[in-house]
Amino acid sequence: MLPAFKNAASNSTLAALVSSDRQKLKSLSKRYGVQHTCTYDEVDDLFASGEIDAVFIALPNNMHKDYTVRAANAGLHVLCEKPLAVTAEDCEEMIEAARENGVKLMTAYRLHFERANLEAAELAHSGKLGDLRYFSSEFSQQVSQGNIRLDDELTGGPVYDMGIYCINAARAAFAAEPTELIAAATRPRDRRFREVPDTVSVIMKFPGERIASFTCSFGAADRSTYAVVGTKGSITLDPAYEYTEGLAYTLRTNGRTRERRLEKSDQFAPELIYFSDCILQDREPEPSGEEGLADVCVIQAIHQSLESGRWVPLDIPQRSRRPTLRQEIRRPGIEPSRLVHAAAP
Repeated sequence: MLPAFKNAASNSTLAALVSSDRQKLKSLSKRYGVQHTCTYDEVDDLFASGEIDAVFIALPNNMHKDYTVRAANAGLHVLCEKPLAVTAEDCEEMIEAARENGVKLMTAYRLHFERANLEAAELAHSGKLGDLRYFSSEFSQQVSQGNIRLDDELTGGPVYDMGIYCINAARAAFAAEPTELIAAATRPRDRRFREVPDTVSVIMKFPGERIASFTCSFGAADRSTYAVVGTKGSITLDPAYEYTEGLAYTLRTNGRTRERRLEKSDQFAPELIYFSDCILQDREPEPSGEEGLADVCVIQAIHQSLESGRWVPLDIPQRSRRPTLRQEIRRPGIEPSRLVHAAAP
């Protein structure tokens, strides 16, 4: 996100950094020319200082609610990484805090501004694929020992980290909410997976007798793909969820195949540009807090199913707003910056 501010300079300025690591604050504030820095013990003073208008929260999942509510209570707008929170109840508290304080809350779904995913959803809704029948997805990577994604106390695991992309893509493709689901997980004899499963597979039923299935894994080779299949054709994205390379899709209809590959683009600056526009123009963001809540409701049901081994019903309100091509924002690709006291997955 930090390098992306260069591509979002039209309406967004990196004004402050917060970290418990003094070396991070020193190095990154110098690299990005940031004057205001503080630790988490000092964050409430920063929130009340008048030096910032909004915050981007990229903390571990179990800390999203606390810092979102504190920021909202200080009158700050909040862009929060997905999953929005750990539980639906936490999400609702965050939404209510934003509403009570008259601030914007947006869930950071970068693919809601990315053309390949937006075109796939539009094609699915256009009727070119016929009556949509099923969605399937695979998203996996090898995660190193010691990474916070493997820490159950920090609400790690492949569903919160990777499965949420598959859930969100299925909901966008069908423009509907799942009605019930069942899930299964594996945990091999690998010390990385003492606290969380390595692989989770899920089947979700949608209205209209449609099915979505996906598998997400922290212990398998890199995969990033999904397909939407109808009675007359299909569209397959591969890669589907990546940000370090250009995305691509294959459309098959009426015996014809069309391939489209997009150049790598900055997927983070669009989030900043769009969110700042919502603040400046007093518009409600899409993806909203409610969009983040919907995915967390699904994730909670997945964990209930993993515990019970049974189908779990869902009752998620149908959303009137979905990502569309109108909100695509494209900026040149950026190279990842050098990490400071941090490691990639």
